[in-house]
Amino acid sequence: MRNPATQSYSPLYFLASLGAGGLVVTFFMWLYFWVPHPDQPVPVFEDIARALTTAGLLKTATIYGALAGIALFAVLNLKALLWNLRELARFRKTAAYETLRNSNAETQLAAMPLALAMSVNMGFILGMVFVPGLWSVVEYLFPLALAVFLLIGVATLRLLGRFLGRALGKGGFDCAANTSFAQVLPAFALAMAGVGMSAPAALSANATTAGIALILASFFLVAATLWAAIAMVLGLRAMLEHGANAETAPTLLIGIPLITVLGILVMRLNHGLHVHFGGHGTPADTLMLTTRLVAAQVAFALFGLAVLARQGYAARFIFGRETSVGSYALVCPGVAMSVMLHFWINKGLVGAGIIAKYGVAYWGLSGVAIALQLAMIALVFVLNRRHFRTAPAGAVPAE
Repeated sequence: MRNPATQSYSPLYFLASLGAGGLVVTFFMWLYFWVPHPDQPVPVFEDIARALTTAGLLKTATIYGALAGIALFAVLNLKALLWNLRELARFRKTAAYETLRNSNAETQLAAMPLALAMSVNMGFILGMVFVPGLWSVVEYLFPLALAVFLLIGVATLRLLGRFLGRALGKGGFDCAANTSFAQVLPAFALAMAGVGMSAPAALSANATTAGIALILASFFLVAATLWAAIAMVLGLRAMLEHGANAETAPTLLIGIPLITVLGILVMRLNHGLHVHFGGHGTPADTLMLTTRLVAAQVAFALFGLAVLARQGYAARFIFGRETSVGSYALVCPGVAMSVMLHFWINKGLVGAGIIAKYGVAYWGLSGVAIALQLAMIALVFVLNRRHFRTAPAGAVPAE
């Protein structure tokens, strides 16, 4: 018995793990913004337990729903990650792997460190919400987290360095075939490592730890931004001449999750600068930052969805007979926009006093974020069924 994912494995299947990890973050947003946590910047087990003792029926259901969602999608994240690591080890022994390593598609290998960084970030969420007393030892964990994320970032830089060394040293990069934003994937991986490093900058009470984290995260912020800009320009130029590739068209939305990750990174750095180094921002600064980030995401969404609609992507690869691993690239944009909307609403609009927390406007806008979250949950289950459902050994999936 085999499934489409096993029959035609690609490193892009790491995006299945990434999407599930992103959904863990969307459920953590419920706790982060709706559970009081006065003693530290993020909610931990003790805050959640205290909230449950005084919460009404609706809030209790919301908290338990968040915890259940975090647990469920953490399991799916780790299951997909372990499956991918096993399949990638097998894939490395094939001729197809050597072909990939010497083509434009070599940057697909960055999906592995990207997924690893997401899983490490998710691990900290699991620790905060399910492990009592974790915050009392968190200062010992921050240096370990920095080391792990630095290793993931260095691994991504090595992948990108080999790709650039081959392409610039010997040539052979096919610009005509670069008709998507697929080459932005390494920037996404660099950004995910960077946002992990930025957590100690925002959360650590030790100025030295926060300072080291701030410097390292800033490097990966700049590196990710530079490579994303270069890759997007190259991809857009090729698409204007040859049109967008149908199977990789979902990458046109990759700017949305990249903006969310880099936006959270910047907000964490700003918080660390405020706490330790005298960099005092204002609610107006946060309002304008989050508003511009959401505006950029909306622009990417309009651009990408217009192309996908013109190509009939959903009818072919989501609801039709064809399967494409690139479909998993559709999960992250919806997840990322949901997360950024929560930050815009709570840190931007509420923080600046434009709307009242828990008012009609607040829940109306939060409803948009939740609707995106629910849509991505449905998409994950649809894609997992299409790609990982076993079929008789003789059956061949539509490609």
